[in-house]
Formats: sequence, structure tokens, C-alpha cells
Amino acid sequence: MSTVDVGVILDLDTLVGKMMKSSLTMALEDYYSTHNYTTQLVLHIRDSHGDTVDAASSAIDLIKNIQVQAMLGPQSSSEAKFVVDIGNKAKVPIISFSATSPSISSTQTPYFIRTALNDSMQVKALAAIVEAFGWREIVPIYEDTDYGKDMIPYLTDAIQDVNARIPYRSIISPSSTADQIHDELYELMSMQTRVFVVHMDLSLSSRLFSIAKEVGMMTKGYVWIITDGVTDLLSSMDASIVDTMQGVLGIKHYVRKSKSLDNFRSKWRRNFFQENHDIDEADLSVWVLWAYDSVWALATAIEKVKTVSPRFNKLNDGRNSTDLEALGVSRIGPKLLESILQTNLTGLSGNFSFKDGQLQSFGFNIVNVIGKGGRNIGFWSPTLGISKELNLTDKKIHKTYKADVGAIIWPGETTKKPKGWEVPTAEKKLKIGVPATDGFTEFVKVEKDPQTDVTIVTGFCIDVFKAVIESMPYAIPFEFVPFAKENGQSAGDYNQLVYQIFIQKFDGVVGDITIVANRSLLVDFTLPFTESGVSMVVPIKNDHRKNAWIFLKPLTGDLWLTTGAFFILTGFVVWVLEHRINEEFRGKLTEQVGIIFYFSFSTLVFAHKERVKSNLARFVVIIWVFVVLILTSSYTANLTSMLTVQKLQPTVTDITDLINNGDFIGYQKDSFVLELIQRMGVHPSKLRGYTTVEEYHEALENGSRNGGVSAIVDEIPYIKLFLEKYCTKYMMVGPTYRTGGFGFAFPKGSPLVPEISRTILNVTQGEKMDKIDRTSFEKKIYCSEQEGGNIFSGSLTLEDFKGLFLIAGVASSVAFLIFLSIFLLEQRNVLTSEASISQKLSSLAVQFYKQQEQKKILKLAMMQVLLKVQQQLSLCIKILSLSPRRGFPVLKLARQFKIPHYLSSDIYP
Repeated sequence: MSTVDVGVILDLDTLVGKMMKSSLTMALEDYYSTHNYTTQLVLHIRDSHGDTVDAASSAIDLIKNIQVQAMLGPQSSSEAKFVVDIGNKAKVPIISFSATSPSISSTQTPYFIRTALNDSMQVKALAAIVEAFGWREIVPIYEDTDYGKDMIPYLTDAIQDVNARIPYRSIISPSSTADQIHDELYELMSMQTRVFVVHMDLSLSSRLFSIAKEVGMMTKGYVWIITDGVTDLLSSMDASIVDTMQGVLGIKHYVRKSKSLDNFRSKWRRNFFQENHDIDEADLSVWVLWAYDSVWALATAIEKVKTVSPRFNKLNDGRNSTDLEALGVSRIGPKLLESILQTNLTGLSGNFSFKDGQLQSFGFNIVNVIGKGGRNIGFWSPTLGISKELNLTDKKIHKTYKADVGAIIWPGETTKKPKGWEVPTAEKKLKIGVPATDGFTEFVKVEKDPQTDVTIVTGFCIDVFKAVIESMPYAIPFEFVPFAKENGQSAGDYNQLVYQIFIQKFDGVVGDITIVANRSLLVDFTLPFTESGVSMVVPIKNDHRKNAWIFLKPLTGDLWLTTGAFFILTGFVVWVLEHRINEEFRGKLTEQVGIIFYFSFSTLVFAHKERVKSNLARFVVIIWVFVVLILTSSYTANLTSMLTVQKLQPTVTDITDLINNGDFIGYQKDSFVLELIQRMGVHPSKLRGYTTVEEYHEALENGSRNGGVSAIVDEIPYIKLFLEKYCTKYMMVGPTYRTGGFGFAFPKGSPLVPEISRTILNVTQGEKMDKIDRTSFEKKIYCSEQEGGNIFSGSLTLEDFKGLFLIAGVASSVAFLIFLSIFLLEQRNVLTSEASISQKLSSLAVQFYKQQEQKKILKLAMMQVLLKVQQQLSLCIKILSLSPRRGFPVLKLARQFKIPHYLSSDIYP
């Protein structure tokens, strides 16, 4: 059996260092008591005293003088940065179970193996908590060391991924005095953010929370979240320190419960307190478990590697050299490194295997500090996100709902979720510029209180902005500053107003500011909160020219002609089908022609009195009556619409007509619409600017020939406001030129823009917007949206009834063809005769007419026969009623009345 020397560097002045030392010695004993082995580790423990120089000196001593083949530790990330370079040079694996800084990695120093979690692995769990509770700002408080600073970039990225931000970073040195920590906490209290993420070691965090409770920051409204470095040691902290942390949230590495873990806890506590009589509180932490598992992994790996002698190759060639150059290189280092990285075992901490030179995370516990320690309220894993139970699975669901964690007691012993911000008294307010215009004050109105001389800003745009700010997840103090001169008049147009943001005079601009391309070069706009577009409004003229003949308007000309043709066609088909069998469809030629027209046209009012007898004619009439019903109903509805809806027409429908006529066009002063109209080809001399709704009305009423204008071109929100008051006199016409709508402007790159944009969507899609609309715009006259654009009832066209006429035509054609086939079949002797075609047609026409007369004679003959039979039967009844006892000779009497003898003999034999 050979021995292998292993170095251990710990800070034995700290509780964590003492806990790890106890775990390492126990791990060595347990491994060799349960395994067969050919090599045995010998631990050489050095105390770094928390000093990087001492840690580096210890590493050199262990490699140079002891010739250790591996090192466990050092304890802190700052110490590890020095030691790993020494190990990398000597090819001695450095196995650290507590150096968690992301800046140390195996990619830069291959001989560094992290048997712990990288601090960057917990940032997504922290961000998930922030997202679940809807906080939008957090402030990290971290120690000014490699351990504290190296995680912050990863935390910043994770927080931004959940649409939150970090407005301030609080850095506290481990050597800070109580007064310095006081000053930093007072600085935090003056800000609006109330969500803090604490990332520091046990000693500094204990001091921080004690002072935070003194200054009143452990009360209602505050949120404190601690990282796993502190959460994992809650059970080992002094009770007085835990008492200052009541209501704090924390995360710590998830360790699956097992019987072997419970047995180890009992044994470890017994050994630890025997070795450290001065310590009253201590319990297992995940670092203790990682230290234990690291020894087992190292012992397993060395068993697979054959030791050699000598174990180091000396590089010193006898010349003067430093200690680093005289260290030499381990001969088994590369093989040992490979063997350790391939180790896969189930340890006390769980699955103990490596990827990219470090352990991987399976999940975190979410802990709420209550009473004497932490109470588990949920879990977080990369696949499931936040959940009440941790089920390790490959299926990605990833939820971040606050309902997926248990009940939480927040600082101040409240169960109500803190909103995460407060309105600070001393924070600087944003200077929000607003336009100071005289017209369209429904959007923005600036006025001064004559008694207090305080500027009052109101209007639709102002109400929307206030509603958005109130709905934000954090406070934004602001004050409105009118863009006006000393006399109260506007200091410039809207382009100049937006420019004030660029020169940093204003922090933002709120009002009826349209989002256009040239302005977006200087500032960033939020999403629009109004509809976009530029259109034209013109006077309405009444159309009296066709009122006398308006009853013809419901149908187009081709529809009138088609309807009349089908009336004649249907009447003719019914006459053909009924002429040979129906007396009502016969008579003189003029009478039959009249029947054709009268019958079909009388169906308009369903007043046809002629009865049809042929089934084919009945089929045609049923179909035609259905068509007439649809036609008359549509005609009545359309005519009613034309007679009841005001018949209005615009004076002009396109801006090109105005340009060709040389008419004047109006626009709103200080608006970008002026540039838009000029780009359409309108000469500047034909443009006139106005300010108010009343000026629009006066200019349109006067017209171009009387000092006014023929049309006004403006944005749709202003036009709608104008039409609400004058909807019966003017209408919006022409194409709509798209614009961005009204938006709020802020400096380029402002973090407020995406936040406010998201909030605008919530406000504009909810009930708040409807309430603001009703409050800002008093509807004096009811006008449907763009009344005048939809005032015409169009005539019905042939296309609208093509299907109906097709059905009627097919029905008449089929009935006529069936009748014709039957008639020709009856007259087949005429068709098969040797006569000429003209003779055959003449004969068929005669037969068509004469056949009707023969049927009439046959009918009369049949009636005469029936009459004689009736007379004979009556006579028989009289004869039979005579009694034979009276002596009447029945046979003689029968002969007298010419009754057949067989009839009389049958009755009286």
C-alpha cells in the first residue's frame, strides 16, 4: 500500500472553515473503513487565515516540500485565484468545494476542479422570484470581493431577461465600519426601490441585517432576498442574528433527503462539537457535504491511477530561481485530473459528477426566514421553474407564478406582498414638457390658478399619462413644465418641443405629440395611445336633383330590365302551360296577350286571381312568387333607407381636385401636417393655418372664394373632435395617410420607454381608457363614426340577385321543355308525316289550338250522357216504389217507359 499526500487549505478562523475540516477528516475515515484500497490519502492541513498571500504561500510549501499530488481548497474565491495558477503550473489538481466565483473556471486553468456550484447558476432562480412577484426594480447589495462582485454581471442579465432592471448597486467592503454601513443603508432608504438582493459572506451579512433592523429597513414594504452563501448557514447562525432577518427570502442548493444523510448529520454534529467546545450553534451545510464528497471522489480517482516515484519532475537547472520555478511538475497530475473528472458517484449531496470541470445544479430550495431558521416554501429548477414540489424531469414547463410557493411572512410580520417600491421624498422629479397651445385644449390645456399662481395642466393626453404612471410597478416622480414664454404663449412648434429633450432641458414630453420619422431621430417614443392617420374634412352638400325619381334608385338599370324580362317570360310560360286546359287563359288574341302581362305582373302584389290547373304551371308560379317576394322585400328596404337617411354628398373627395381647382386648404398651426401637404404638391400660397375648432368651422363655412378654405387636412383625432361638434355640416373624405399616432417622448435609450409602452397597452385596452374618453370629450351631438362616409344607400345590382334569376329561369325552362316533349309525343303522327317543315309547324299550331275545342265538345257530350243516366235511374226508383198488390202490370209498365225487360224481370221474376 502506498500513501498519496494531499494538501488542504482552509480559513480555520471561520465557522465554515472549521466545519469543512471536520467533514474532510470524517470522509477519509468513512471511505477507508468501507472500501478495499491500495493507496491511502494523507491530508496536510494549512490555515490561510483568510489571507490570499498566506494561501499562496501554503500552496507553494505543500507542492515544493510535501510534494502533494492534489489540493483541497482554498476556501475563498480570492485565495483560489492565486492558488489555481500555482496548481496549473505544477499540474497539481486544485479541488475547491467553496470557491464559487464565476471568474474562476477550468477553461482558463485546466487543473481547477470546482466541486461546488458556480454562483452564476443561482441567478436565474433569483430572477424567477423577482418575476413571480412582479417587481420591476431590484438593488443588489454585495461585498467588495471577488466572491461578491463576480456574480453581479450574471445577475444583471438575468434580471433584464424578466423585464426588470437594476437602478443602483450597493457595494460594501468587508472592512466597513458600522457608520459606513449606516450611511449606505440610509442612501438606499432615500431611493424608491424596496427589493434588495444580498450576496456576501456570513460575517458581513450578519452585520448588515443587524444595522438594517436598527434603521427601520426590516419593516413592512421591504423585500430582502439572500443568496445561497448565507441561506445555507441559517441553521448555524446566532439566534440574535436570525431574529434580525425575520421575513427574508433565500435560496439554497437542493439536497435530497436520505437515511445516510441523517446518520451522517448526527455523527458529524457529535464530532464537531467535541472538537470545538467554544461553538454553540452549527449544523450541516451543503459546503460540508461537498467537502465530504470531494474526498471520496479524490480517493476513488487515485485508486485508478498508479503512483510513480519520484512524483515530481524538477525543472530547476541549478541556476538562481524563484520558489515558483523550483516547484517542478507532477508526473501523475494529468492522469489524476482526467480520473477525477470522470468520477461519477452518488454522494451525500446527491449525484456527484462533473461537466466543464464543475458540479451541475439540479435545483434550489426557496426559503422564508421564520422563527429560529428557514422554512422551505417552494423549489426552483431549470426545467420546472418555481414549483411547490421538485420533480426532476427533462420536460420543460418553467413556471414563475407566486401561487406556486407557500405562504410567506414578509418583514414587518405581514402576509401582504410588498409592492417593491415607495415614493421617496428626496428623489429628483422628472421634468416633463407639455405644449402650451390655444387650440384643441381637450387634448392638452395649460392654465394658471389666478389665486395661487400654480400651473395646472389637464386634458386627454395628460390623463392618459397619469393613468399610465399610476399603473407602473414603481414610482416615477415628475412635474409638468409648459413649453411657453413668460407671457404664456407657446415657445415654439412641436418639433422644437421635442428638441428640448435632445438638449436635456426636459426629461420627457407629454401631449398630442405625433410619432414621425424626423422626431424619432432625436428621441425615443413609447407605443401610441391614439389611432393614427391624416385625412381631410370638407363641407357637405344636399342632393335634391333626383328626389322626384328616387323610387327608381333602389335598383340599377340592368336589374330593372332583367326583372321586367323575367315577368314577361314567366307570364308567357304559364300561358303556354295553361292555354290548352284552362278556359281562363283563352279568348281573343288581345285578351290572351293581356293575360300574359297581367298574370305575371299581378304577382308583385300577389293579386293574381287566375287559377292554374297544370302541375307544371303551379311549379313555375311557386318559384316565381318566391323570387318576387325577395325582390319586393329588398326594394322596399332599400327605398326606405334612401328616404329616411339624409342624402348628403361631399363637396370634394380628393385633394387632387382641390389642387386642380386652385382652392385653399387649411391645416393646424405648428403641426407636421404642413410638411405632409406640401409634399403632396400643394403650393404654400394655397395653405392657411388655424388653431381652434371654431376657426375650422368658420373657414370651411366661408369657402375659398370668401377668405376661407375648401377643406381641412389634419390628424384623425382632431378631425373626430371637430366632427363631434359639426357632424351635420362636414364629413371626412379621401384616403387616410398613415402616421404613428400620439406617443410620449423620452431621451434616446431611456429605460422608461419599454416599461411605459407595456403599461400603455394595459391602460388603453381596459376600462380606464373609456373613462378618460368620457371625461375629456363631451359629446354634444351624437355622430356615428365618420357619419357622412357611410350615408349613401347604394342601388341593388343584378349581381345581388343573379342566383334568384338563375333559379327562376331554370324552373320555367324545365317546365316548358317537359310540356313541349309531351305535346310533341302526342303529335308524333304529324312529325312522322311526309309533309314539309312549314306544314308540320302549321299543323302543330292548329292542333295546339283545336285540341282545346275537342276537349270542350267531349265535355258537353259526357255531361248529356250523365244527365240521361240520372233520368233513367229516377224512373226506375219510381217504378220500384209502386206496390205489385195494386194490380199494376210491372212488365207492361216497364215496356211503356222503355225499360229493358231484363231489368224488370230481375226485380220481379
